[in-house]
Amino acid sequence: MFANTVRSLLPRRAQSHFKRNLHKPFVKIVEVGPRDGLQNEPTHVPTDVKIEFINKLSETGLQSIEVTSFVSPKWVPQMGDNTEVFTKIAKKPSISYPVLVPNVKGLEAAVSVGAKEIAVFASASEGFSRKNTNCSTQEGVNRIKEIVEKTKSLDSTLRIRGYISCVVGCPYDGYIQPKAVTTICESLLSLGCYEISLGDTIGVGTRSTMEKMIKDLLKITSADKLAIHCHDTYGQALVNICTALDLGIRVVDSSVSGLGGCPYAAGATGNVASEDLVYMLHGMGAETGVDLKKLISAGHFISEKIKKPTASRVNKAMYKKYFQ
Repeated sequence: MFANTVRSLLPRRAQSHFKRNLHKPFVKIVEVGPRDGLQNEPTHVPTDVKIEFINKLSETGLQSIEVTSFVSPKWVPQMGDNTEVFTKIAKKPSISYPVLVPNVKGLEAAVSVGAKEIAVFASASEGFSRKNTNCSTQEGVNRIKEIVEKTKSLDSTLRIRGYISCVVGCPYDGYIQPKAVTTICESLLSLGCYEISLGDTIGVGTRSTMEKMIKDLLKITSADKLAIHCHDTYGQALVNICTALDLGIRVVDSSVSGLGGCPYAAGATGNVASEDLVYMLHGMGAETGVDLKKLISAGHFISEKIKKPTASRVNKAMYKKYFQ
């Protein structure tokens, strides 16, 4: 019922695409719960809990799990155990385990423990960039350039994924013009990022603002270079994801149990819940490779450990059905 409701919000051409495609369209999910989901939790999450959480996620069929951030524990205490978490998880060869790095020092730490993929981040908003990283948007791009240059001497095979924050709205600058996002995206792609994740950091996006922003990006790149990353502050995340799907994007970031938030964006709630996303996509006829039952179990596990109710409506509705 929930999936059908969301599907009805899709433009007709998107609905017909899913109906007439005899081979199910594949949508890749990038699970960001262990990093983006936990980084802002006020209560310390024990390292062994993080490791078990990630190991459970690795059993769900996910292809990419962002596991930690190599950032100073002074700024993000929750990620202070990054080395231990990354080295002790049970990695599967079929899964990518990217880590976030804010600078060259973080890159060096990540490479030293065997990271094969990193994520770098910039902002489309000047206000957010200065609050988050104490630099302008252009200075943020320059930092990424330093990281990219350093990878050539450390590990030329390292895959680099880019994030752009505040792609439609900012708590400091308000509405973000699509051109600002396109400018940053073009820079990150030219530096060698294989994919750019478009983050609605404070969850203010609507179908209209998302469509305008993505259409502007498609003037300078193709949909297969883009991913969508939505927070659900106003309950619009799934609708906004459907808008991105309609425009050809096939990679979606999500966080199990809807974990997340942003320390530099007051009022921003969690990411779209992975369970809700998978339920919707499967209901639309898309393939994800993800076992929903196992995903629900992983979401329930971490919610219990951090003593926080799940924000996933699907998890709330279906956990008893599967496990009680």
